[in-house]
Parts: sequence; C-alpha cells; structure tokens
Amino acid sequence: MKTKQVLVWALALLGVMILFTSSPLLAEEKTMTPLGGGEIPLIEGIKMLEVGAEAPNFVVKDIEGKPFDFSKHKGKKVYLLVFWSIFCEPCRYEMPIIEKIYEEMGGDDFEVIAVAIDGEPMKNAIAGFVKQEKFTFTVLIDELDEKEFFKVADPYGVPGTPTLYIVNREGKISFGHAGRLTKKELVEEIKKALGK
Repeated sequence: MKTKQVLVWALALLGVMILFTSSPLLAEEKTMTPLGGGEIPLIEGIKMLEVGAEAPNFVVKDIEGKPFDFSKHKGKKVYLLVFWSIFCEPCRYEMPIIEKIYEEMGGDDFEVIAVAIDGEPMKNAIAGFVKQEKFTFTVLIDELDEKEFFKVADPYGVPGTPTLYIVNREGKISFGHAGRLTKKELVEEIKKALGK
C-alpha cells in the first residue's frame, strides 16, 4: 500500500515537472528548447552555410499549395528561415516563441519563413498544427527533387531540426544556428541584421 502511494506521488511530481518544462507561458524565461532534453541530435558531416554566403533561392509550396519563390522576396527584407519538423518536440515548443517574435518585430522590414521538412505526405498534419497554434508567418513544405534531395534544406546545409538562418537585405546569411537558442539571443541577431 505504501509503495502505491509513493508511486502515485512520484507520477504526480513527474506530471508537474513536465508541465513546467514545456509550458509556452514560461517560454520567455527559458531557452527555446525544453531543458533536460539533452543535446539536439544533428547529422554529422553536413556543413551549414557560413555567414556572408549567398542564401540559395528555392521554389516550394506553402501549406495552402501556392508556389513560393524565394528569389522574388530575397533582398527586400530581413528573413528568419526556420527549418522544423512536426515530429520534432523542441520545434513544436519553440514555434510559438517564433510567432511571438514575429508579432513583435514582423512587418515591412522583417518576415519569418518556416520550412517544414516533413514533406508533402504530412501537409494536412502540418496545416492542422499551424491552424491550431494560430501561426501568422509563412509556412512552406520542403519537397524532394528528382534526385531525392530536399529542395530547401539540403542547399542550406540543415544538419537537424530546429535550424535557424537569418538572411539580410543583401540576400546573404547573417546568422545560422542549429539547436538551442534563447529568445533574447535570437532577437539580438535579428536586430543586428535590421541595423538596430
């Protein structure tokens, strides 16, 4: 009987810990990925684009099926490119933080483009998640080319999710990061690219 009570209390404590480590309400006080989850696994041997490199152009569809040609947008604003997956728990955690940044900073000078690397088969699940979370930034779905390489993630050297790039007004990479990043650090990098 005593063992059962200890087990119930342990499970209750675990539930409280999960609640407080994953609550979006506490997101501003934490890193962009939950604590205690260990390092985010990255694929070895993939080289991310370096600062100063030209941001590759791409054409893929958004979640509504409309084509999006980055070459028609690049060089006009500062862009935060977010590579994510619906299966990536840290990504699902940090996307609301990115929405908050977009609400605070988005406009004539700054846009967010989230590229889901899950592919066309997951389009409905991605669209459902975006609708549920009320994201207002552009969400694209990466596609495989004829050689089965991702049209966006591979040219950008994405080693895992989440991966973030900032593309400046000259169309060049001004910042790149894979894994954990605080909201404050990301906002500082965006402000640098905006010249603020």
